Amino acid sequence: MTTNSKNTLQKFLNLADVQINGSRPWDIQIKNESVYEKFFSGGSVALGETYMQGLWDCQSLDALFYKILKAKLNKKVSFSLKEKMLILKARLFNLQTRKGSLRVAKQHYDLPSDFYMSFLDPYNQYTCGYFKNTTKLNQAQENKLNLICKKLYLNSHDKVLDIGCGWGGFAKFAAKKYGCSVTGITISKEQAKYAKKFTQGLPVKIEIKDYRDLKGSFDKILICGMIEHVGHKNYRTIMEIVRKILSDRGLFLLHTLGASDSKSTLDTWLSKYIFPNSCVPTLEKICESVDGLFVMEDWHNFGAYYDQTLMAWFANFDRNWHKFSNQYNPAFYRMFKYYFLMCAGSFRARKNNLWQIVFSRNGVPGGYQSFR
Repeated sequence: MTTNSKNTLQKFLNLADVQINGSRPWDIQIKNESVYEKFFSGGSVALGETYMQGLWDCQSLDALFYKILKAKLNKKVSFSLKEKMLILKARLFNLQTRKGSLRVAKQHYDLPSDFYMSFLDPYNQYTCGYFKNTTKLNQAQENKLNLICKKLYLNSHDKVLDIGCGWGGFAKFAAKKYGCSVTGITISKEQAKYAKKFTQGLPVKIEIKDYRDLKGSFDKILICGMIEHVGHKNYRTIMEIVRKILSDRGLFLLHTLGASDSKSTLDTWLSKYIFPNSCVPTLEKICESVDGLFVMEDWHNFGAYYDQTLMAWFANFDRNWHKFSNQYNPAFYRMFKYYFLMCAGSFRARKNNLWQIVFSRNGVPGGYQSFR
């Protein structure tokens, strides 16, 4: 049975020019032959779990996933029964209720902040950098922050809301560089604790709050890397809330992952181990959610830069792992390595995008002038 499974897998991998136990950096090295059956019965979850367990390896995971996704092998393999049930559950039920939304915060974002700071930039940005005219992560993230501020036309009189403020990086940058006042909300206790210290002494307020509880009025609103955790069944709700609290002449910028395929789903291993109850927005779902609420002023795709961002994060993570090796086991290291490099390969293959979309409440008089 193992021989048959191995042969079947090799025929499949031939479509992406990947060899089992080959000599090239993207070739798969099998350490335990039990993986063949597990691959076919468990799908994406089993592929990731067996890597975490050290049952197979690859010198260049990012190149492996680039080749697999570029050859669209993910569309040529059937989902396992367990994966089908997970996907069906996500489509039928609202997994991002108040309680459901807390799962990703507790599992992922509430890890100790010093762990994240070991691979992020000085503004602790956990979203795609803007690598225009630079190859350096720190500069790319400042470029991204400045790009957001310019697209929002920030000024010192603005009252700004950052929905899903993370560790306070945007709030600090906007308050320091543009002189505006910023309110940041997050549902992660660890992020809020860090962000309050990080933005101390600036006109910044950090709150632990669900977006469904937002009130007040703001001149500019940012959602950066947060709507992926909202779920498509709640997109309309969050957009209606943003419209309600955005001033008449205000601007709203949405920075989000975007699926190239309208039928795309979040990888089931990623959904289990990294971002539970999350999904990648599609063009269709975003457009449906804002229909009749906003004027879409600008749509910018720089998803190719996420490959560079993820590779830089992994390089920092790998270099600083020794600081955490006594705190976390080898499976945790392999989990994050797999996450960074698999995602890098997916953006390199252009399976996913990164969109910055600017909306106005009633249309910018005379037209909106964007930045690149």
